[in-house]
Amino acid sequence: MKCDVNSFTWRTHTCGELRSEHVGQQVTLCGWVQFHRMGKFITLRDGYGVTQLIIPEKSPVGYLMKNLSLESVLKVEGTVVQRPLEEQNKKMATGEIEVEVVTADVLGKSKPNLPFNIRDFQKVKESLRLMYRYLDLRTSNLQKNLRLRSNVTMKMREFLCKHHGFVDIETPTLFRRTPGGAQEFVVPTHSPGKFYSLTQSPQQFKQLLMVGALDRYFQIAHCYRDEGAKADRQPEFTQVDIEMSFTSADRIKSLVEGLLQYSWPKEASNLSTPFPKLTYKEAMEMYGTDKPDTRFDMKIIDVTDIFKNQNIEIFDKVLMNKENSSIKAIVIPKGALHINKSLLEKFEEIGKCLYSLEGLVNIFVKEDLNWKSILCKHVSLELQQKLKKNLELQPHTLVLISAGETRNVLQLLGKLRVECAAYLQSKGLNIWNPKDFNFLWVVDFPLFLPSDEGGLEPAHHPFTAPQEQDTHLVYSNPAAVRSQHYDLVLNGQEIAGGSIRIHSSELQKYVLTDILKEDLTELQHLIEALESGCPPHGGIAIGLDRLMCILSGASSIRDVIAFPKSLDGKDLMSGAPAKISDELKKFYFIQTPPSN
Repeated sequence: MKCDVNSFTWRTHTCGELRSEHVGQQVTLCGWVQFHRMGKFITLRDGYGVTQLIIPEKSPVGYLMKNLSLESVLKVEGTVVQRPLEEQNKKMATGEIEVEVVTADVLGKSKPNLPFNIRDFQKVKESLRLMYRYLDLRTSNLQKNLRLRSNVTMKMREFLCKHHGFVDIETPTLFRRTPGGAQEFVVPTHSPGKFYSLTQSPQQFKQLLMVGALDRYFQIAHCYRDEGAKADRQPEFTQVDIEMSFTSADRIKSLVEGLLQYSWPKEASNLSTPFPKLTYKEAMEMYGTDKPDTRFDMKIIDVTDIFKNQNIEIFDKVLMNKENSSIKAIVIPKGALHINKSLLEKFEEIGKCLYSLEGLVNIFVKEDLNWKSILCKHVSLELQQKLKKNLELQPHTLVLISAGETRNVLQLLGKLRVECAAYLQSKGLNIWNPKDFNFLWVVDFPLFLPSDEGGLEPAHHPFTAPQEQDTHLVYSNPAAVRSQHYDLVLNGQEIAGGSIRIHSSELQKYVLTDILKEDLTELQHLIEALESGCPPHGGIAIGLDRLMCILSGASSIRDVIAFPKSLDGKDLMSGAPAKISDELKKFYFIQTPPSN
């Protein structure tokens, strides 16, 4: 069935619809004045494209347009005519025709001198765009992104509901605190000392739905987290939330792969399934991160055995004095031609400040495969040859070597791997294909990670089930337990995370009280539900904002959200968060420090 975007409106066609086959037709268009010149030509724009209008000489419409500001709203009626061949615009979808205006009505006048012009070729500061988001929404880029998001979301609903029998259920956003998760927003009530929390995810509700025999649930869920400013996060965000009973991790992964294939835009490159898979341990050892970008190689290589016992002070000192220490390297093709001293100094500072690693050794490989490095005076020619062979060194490569505690070394080189690749890509090197979409499942995560307080914290969330063969370790060695947690990574960004859940009330109580030291009273409703006959279940949440950002090629998730917050979590358009009156404070029993 063809989609009719002109139904129930005054217009007969959109401003992006008319072609040569429409010549001679009487049409009605509605849109915004993007440009006018010579009192004769008008470019009319709507959310679907632009059409050139031509005003006949001595037409009263010309007088009407004479003092009309750009971005005013028009309704025009006229005849589609062919443009002269020499005036046709091949770069414009409607560039072979124009509409000769018969009548025109001004439906909404715009004030002159708006904060910025709606032009694709003009760069406008993001803060100004967010302050006047209603103007920014008129740009072709945001129009494209938001319509793409709508289409993908609708296909997801169709796949889940129509083809696989899922039930779309809205869950509350006002709830109580969830322990063991992200920082939540609190909402005051007019009951003294009583607060709601905005849900950071529907996690508990979807588990309760499984207890309630609604065994196939999903929703396009709004979630809230009061976290610090981050470039790829918003305080409110959207996820595709899915939960199933009587399932397994592999079945959920297969469902997600089918969902993405079904909803993937036709204009994007095809998806090949099943997606590749790495364990958490493999991802960390090869890429230094649990969300590796696999569009390019540059894997981390262990060179500990090569440098061990070679009387190289900078390496021997690390290996002798620290447990779990190693020496690792990354090889950057063509890096010797483009990465300069100042960039290397920045990399060293990252190692010191973020990972407590002293020194970052570099080797510049020359055209003849000889080295330029501080190591040259410390290593024999035989060792140089061994390193060349093991690292498969080519002319003009750059080698970065780090030594220290293994976890920190991996994280540093993982970060530098991505920074170097992005830098070389910006210099015109074809490190990855911008049109590629590389999906990767990361599995076998630890169930718990060390916390800053010296105990343990959930690697995913406190409701994640251990792998069956590791369940006994929960009681004897919880730090060694592997979880039934799985992440989906796309081009180096986590776009989905899920797990099989704990459905045993005894195991859930032990994890919360004995391992995580949480107050069980805050989750008593969930514990009682698990005691009421709970089926095995699991699910996943797909980060819709991040997925659409990557899919559309946007530079920020704010470019795929209609009304986003700024980087520091503010609504620049309305001024939220804003102060409230003393009367409201009194009603909600809120006390605030006196303002300066």
